[in-house]
Amino acid sequence: MKEYVVYSPLPGVFYRQPAPEMPPFMEEGENVQEDTVIGLIEVMKQFTEMVAGHSGTLIEFKVESGEPIEPGQVIAIIKSDR
Repeated sequence: MKEYVVYSPLPGVFYRQPAPEMPPFMEEGENVQEDTVIGLIEVMKQFTEMVAGHSGTLIEFKVESGEPIEPGQVIAIIKSDR
């Protein structure tokens, strides 16, 4: 099994849930598909969905919800199921 890194494509603020009162899109340990939304990046009140990019298990988030991020920063680690 191989591990994949999910990188931020842009600067902004990372959020794990669609709204403050809602549950996270995904939790560590859950299975994801390539197109599974794992979070949002907010840039100037515009939100961009972050997708897993690989199928497997979401092993770990490397940033906290509400934390500022930069392009190329590691957001999450996914272990491939292939």
